[in-house]
Amino acid sequence: MTERKITILQINDLHGYIEPHPEVFRGRGRFNYKTCGGLARIATVFRQVRAERPGAVLALDNGDTFHGTFVAIHSRGSALVPLMNALAFDAMTAHWEFAYGPAHFRQLATQLNYPVLAINCHETDSDRLAFAPSRVVERAGLKIGIIGIASNIVDKGMPPSYSKGLRFSLGNTELPAHIERLRTQDRVDLIVVLSHLGFAQDAKLAAEVSGIDVLVSGHTHNRLYRPVTVGQTVIIQSGCHGSFVGRLDLTVEGGKVMDVTHALICTDDAIAEDPDMAQRVRDTLAPHRDLLDTVVGQVRSPLDRATSLEASMDNVLLDAIASVADTRLAFSNGWRYGAPVLPGNVTMEHLWNIVPTNSPISTIELMGHELRAMLEANLERTYSADAYCQMGGFVKRCRGLNMYFKMENPKGHRIEELLIDGAPVVDRRIYPAAMLGEQGVPAKYGSNRKKIDVQAVEALRLLFSKGGQVQGHRRGSVVAV
Repeated sequence: MTERKITILQINDLHGYIEPHPEVFRGRGRFNYKTCGGLARIATVFRQVRAERPGAVLALDNGDTFHGTFVAIHSRGSALVPLMNALAFDAMTAHWEFAYGPAHFRQLATQLNYPVLAINCHETDSDRLAFAPSRVVERAGLKIGIIGIASNIVDKGMPPSYSKGLRFSLGNTELPAHIERLRTQDRVDLIVVLSHLGFAQDAKLAAEVSGIDVLVSGHTHNRLYRPVTVGQTVIIQSGCHGSFVGRLDLTVEGGKVMDVTHALICTDDAIAEDPDMAQRVRDTLAPHRDLLDTVVGQVRSPLDRATSLEASMDNVLLDAIASVADTRLAFSNGWRYGAPVLPGNVTMEHLWNIVPTNSPISTIELMGHELRAMLEANLERTYSADAYCQMGGFVKRCRGLNMYFKMENPKGHRIEELLIDGAPVVDRRIYPAAMLGEQGVPAKYGSNRKKIDVQAVEALRLLFSKGGQVQGHRRGSVVAV
């Protein structure tokens, strides 16, 4: 049998970061930061690998691509289309792309030179698939079947407008039939699943569904410095924000993967920028440069979202919304995305990177028992023992309370102590709070919701414009015990 070699290149969870930016690196008891990313560096990696392996490279994008920075939001993703087309991907799947509404995303997808794939995104009125489930490409004499799985949480915890007219399944029950079709009808040599379910979910999927050769994972921003093998399936995931490119070299013989080599390539200063892509990026940002470079204040300590329980970046965001809402308690979603902001000047670009949704701010009244139920439900979505039940990002961001919980406890019984002003929360007491967007406090909790006439970016601008240097330390609001 003839031995064939192919290379898979992956980016996942770009979140609109088309320029180099600070990124978090874990050290000995502390975080370190260095500049990474930018499409011009990614273009260099792609160009070099394609020159090294002509006709043998498969390039895949896991989604969360066209949302997350000002230029992405302002253009509703369209400004990034020519840039991503220039990278010549073979396929992508999706998640935050649905934030602009399914109709707009489907129109955006028609502008791409490669398909959006999803076996689990169904039209509610007809149950037809909204996107193609798979495609077949040929590389190095091999027929490769690529199957896409979009994020399944779009209709389960995100604003209803994101999923209008669509329903999202997990994809695990549909996947075997697609694998069988590609194997028997298309006679593919290799099955690659392109998933935005998250690493824990993808590992469980690979254990349950046979026939997957490679699973290219996204959503949870894992930096897999080594590939993970579950059964016969090789899984990779490559961080976020374009700070890394995943490279997987495969030797295939007789329809079986015989050898695997992997590299998680950091797109730091050691990688030169591709001149053409660098100019494209400059041109894309030029109309917004003056606004984005406007200095609004200073920060004394690094702001990041690199931690699950609470984060310095979100503590500043919570301070901002609590200030304009005149409350002690405040809640926002536990987003993973958002590149760090380093000590020094803070610009409008930083504010939009912190909260690109620019969500509205509301006040709400929560009973003590509702507060506890909301937080227990959020802990279950974050740390469920069943990977398929893990949904969303990190733990809900909280200001004005102290929650001590046991991660290993069963659903509904994780919180050991919940304190406000050092005293236990009282079930029948009303606690006024501020919330950010529709995800800050789910609709089933609380009463007397009132939007205030300030949105998130403006609240941050007001906080930073007060003078002095803002600090964003972790406060121990949420502690695993």
